Amino acid sequence: MAYDGDGLRSKGWGFPLTLKGKQGQPLKPKPLNNTRADKLGSGFWKASFVNRRCLIPLNAFAEAEGAKGSKTRTWFSLPDQPVFTAAGIWRDSAEWGRVYSMVMTDACIAVEDIHDRSPVPISPGNRTLRLAGDPEEAKALCAPYRGEMAIDRTQTP
Repeated sequence: MAYDGDGLRSKGWGFPLTLKGKQGQPLKPKPLNNTRADKLGSGFWKASFVNRRCLIPLNAFAEAEGAKGSKTRTWFSLPDQPVFTAAGIWRDSAEWGRVYSMVMTDACIAVEDIHDRSPVPISPGNRTLRLAGDPEEAKALCAPYRGEMAIDRTQTP
């Protein structure tokens, strides 16, 4: 689900990326679930960032933590917002219909010991700017989160 300015809509997670096999044949598309903020101006992402920004409602996001083969899921949430929004982009694809990708930036303090990137939470006061503002203004919002995060380390593989 993502909010695109016209309403909350169901979308598939991940932009399809179709690679070619050894004989040049198209392979089954793989989803690109996350978009690096520093790549928003590149050819693959640019049109969606300029024309189709969205907000992804979340109550938490997870990262895998631990040694390879025994990683567990660690959840991060915003204690002051039971539901928050993260920056995203969307597009229509021939392969899967309407799809979205979450914008990721350098890890915030809560996540940096686990992963080098984290989602971009958008505060309620910046949601309109994120959706309808100038692309440069919207890009300026793509910075590591500076607020407090709740961390829930689980034993879930």
